[in-house]
Amino acid sequence: MSTEAEIESPRAEPPNRRTLRPLLLRLHFYAGILVGPFILVAALTGLLYIFAPQLEQAVYDHELHVPASPVSVPLAQQVAAAKAELPGSTLASVRPSPSPTDTTQVIFDTPGLAESYRHTVFVNPHDGEVRGVLETYGSGQALPLRAWLDQLHRGLHLGDAGRIYSELAASWLWVVVLGGLVLWWGRRRRRRLVPGRAAKGRQRTLSWHGATGTWVALVLLFLSATGLTWSQFAGENVGKLREALSWETPSVSASAGEHAEHAEHGAGSHAHDGAAPVTDAGFDRVLASARNEGLGDPVEIRPPSADGEVYVVQRTERSWPSAQDAAAVDPATGEVLEVVRFEDWPLMAKFARWGIDAHMGLLFGLPNQLVLAVVCVAVITLVVLGYRMWWQRRPTRDAAFGVGRPFPRGAWRQVPPWGLVLLGAAAVAIGWFLPLLGVSLVAFLVLDALLAWRRRVRA
Repeated sequence: MSTEAEIESPRAEPPNRRTLRPLLLRLHFYAGILVGPFILVAALTGLLYIFAPQLEQAVYDHELHVPASPVSVPLAQQVAAAKAELPGSTLASVRPSPSPTDTTQVIFDTPGLAESYRHTVFVNPHDGEVRGVLETYGSGQALPLRAWLDQLHRGLHLGDAGRIYSELAASWLWVVVLGGLVLWWGRRRRRRLVPGRAAKGRQRTLSWHGATGTWVALVLLFLSATGLTWSQFAGENVGKLREALSWETPSVSASAGEHAEHAEHGAGSHAHDGAAPVTDAGFDRVLASARNEGLGDPVEIRPPSADGEVYVVQRTERSWPSAQDAAAVDPATGEVLEVVRFEDWPLMAKFARWGIDAHMGLLFGLPNQLVLAVVCVAVITLVVLGYRMWWQRRPTRDAAFGVGRPFPRGAWRQVPPWGLVLLGAAAVAIGWFLPLLGVSLVAFLVLDALLAWRRRVRA
C-alpha cells in the first residue's frame, strides 16, 4: 500500500477548513516513493521463505527421515554416537526422534561458527547410525536452505547493516497502511472493497490499489508489529517494554540451587549443595520423567552445562494448539523439580508466541502459509501499482521520462493547532521507540526542505 496517495487528486478544500488530509497525502507520497523498495524486497524475500519448511523436508530427506522400525537403541547410545562424530564440540541439546520415521537431532556448539549457528548430528534412533551432520540456525533448527532464506529475508546476507532494510520496511509498513486506509476510506466512493470496472487510466490503477490494500491491511499491520520484535533497534525497545509490563516468556530455572529446598525433601541424600552430582540420571531417564509429566513429543533436552545445573526439557511444538511446556529435572535422581505449562503463561506472552509463529507460517501449517503467500503477492502488487500511478501522473504524458510531482508543500498549515501538537508529540514518541522510523522521517523533512530551497534559488 505504498504510493496510493501520490496519484490521488487533492480535493479543493474550503479556505478556512482545517484538515489532516493534505499532510497525509504528502507523507504517504514520500513514504511510498522512498520506502516502497524496502517493502517490496521484504515481500519478495518473505514469499521465498514461506514454503522453506517443506523444501527442507525434501532436500534433507536422508538426514531427517529413516525407515520405521519397532526397535530402537537407548537415547544415551544415540548421543554417544553423535559425540564420536564431533569430538571437538560441546553438547548443547538433544531432540529425540518424535516418530519412528524421524531421526534424533543431537546439537553441538562448535568453535568458529557464526552466532546462533550450531552443528547438528542426525542419528537413526533404531540402530544408532549417523545419517549426517549439518549446520543449523536458531531455536527453530533451520537447516542450511531455510537458514539461507531466513538470512535473505532478515538482512540480505549483509549482516547487521543489511538488517536496516527489513527494520525500515517493518517500521514504515504500518504507517503507509494506516495512512492509505484513511485516504481511501475518507473520500466518498461507491466502491471501496472492489475495483471499479468503469474506471480508466490512473483512476483504474487507484481503484485496484485501494481495494487490494483494504483487503490485506489487517495482515500487514500484524506483520509490521511482529516483524519489529526481531529488528535490531526497535526490537530492543520491544524487549524492554515486555520486561516492564511483565510480558516476558516464563521458563524453568536451570540452576539446581533454586530447586534445593525441593530436592532436599524429595531426593534425600542426593540434594544439591553446589557440587556436581555423584551420578547422572542420563538422557533416557530424564526423558521418561518428563513424559510422565505430560511433556509429549517433540521435545528438546538441554543437559547441565556446569556444576549445580539441572536438565531442562522443553516442548517444541509450534503449530496450533501450541505446546511449549517445560520441566526442570534433577540430574542425580531424574526427579522432576519444576514444570511450567504453556496454559499458565501470561496472556501477552502467549500472544507474542502465537504472533511470531504465525509470522513465520508455522502456527496453522499450510493454511497459514497460503495466507502469507497471498499477502506477499498483494504487497508486491500494491507497490508496483503505486509506482505505476506515479508514472501515470507525470506532467507530460508523451515524455519518455518524468514522474508525478509531490503534493504541494505547506500541508501542515491546514492541520488544526491541537492536531499539530498531538502529531508532534506522537512523532517524537514513535521516533524514540522506532529509531529508524524517526531517523528516516527527519531525513524526509530535510530532503523536502532542500528541494524547496533549490526551487527558490532557481526562481
